[in-house]
Amino acid sequence: MKLNNLLFTATTISFALFFLYTSCQDDDNAIVKRNWQLVWEDDFNGNAGQSPDATKWAYDIGTGDNGWGTQELQYYTDKPGNVSLDGGGNLAITARSESFGGSGFTSARIKTQGLFDQAYGRFEARLKMPWGPGIWPAFWMLGSNINEVPWPQCGEIDIMEYRGQQPNLIHGSVHGPGYSGGNAITKSFGFENDRFDVDFHLFAIEWGKDYIDYYVDDQLYQRITPDKVTGEWVYDHPFFIILNVAVGGNFVGFPTPQTPFPQTMLVDYVKVYKEAN
Repeated sequence: MKLNNLLFTATTISFALFFLYTSCQDDDNAIVKRNWQLVWEDDFNGNAGQSPDATKWAYDIGTGDNGWGTQELQYYTDKPGNVSLDGGGNLAITARSESFGGSGFTSARIKTQGLFDQAYGRFEARLKMPWGPGIWPAFWMLGSNINEVPWPQCGEIDIMEYRGQQPNLIHGSVHGPGYSGGNAITKSFGFENDRFDVDFHLFAIEWGKDYIDYYVDDQLYQRITPDKVTGEWVYDHPFFIILNVAVGGNFVGFPTPQTPFPQTMLVDYVKVYKEAN
């Protein structure tokens, strides 16, 4: 969730997905074929108002230290009004303008910490964004060793971050020792005539020993390799998944009178694959 405010024009590369096979073009223009095998998923099927599957998801509760380290304004809860199934096959994570626990906003932040983690593979989620200044949704990952190895040494992979005031752009980043916070390695991706709050889009990374590839709707827009980071490469151990909608924070600023509430990120599914032998 810690990312600089520099926006770059993304270069998209054609990408094809056939069954469980993906192909992309590496820096040497050689085609890389990866054979993915599904190992974990949540399709969020269930009755409206139902909490997410407790065998797959845990919660971060409260305001964290200094607004989770980024001066966020919300209080994260596990209340159905902030995080629940919508009855239509989606998970709804909803930010609300309401007083709770000393904060002026509530929202939710769910994670697979202690329940599921993995080193390497394809991690993807089909999401529909909220909209509005000061709204900060994210689909991201932290190193599972974070309790023993503090951030940023544990590593952080931001698969998708979004500023609600810029509905046509998303951002993909990594944070590690020597390149964290405002110095993260990051790139933006956008559509000329589309917004991420109008319909669902698929956000993914494909991650191996010496690369992290970033995709939107199966278009490769960024490849991060050890030679592109300005410090230690810390992406060789298991990471867990996080989904959240923050309100405010140093990446998006304060909500404005033009920010409508409530604001909801819809999650159609989350899937994780490993590379088959």
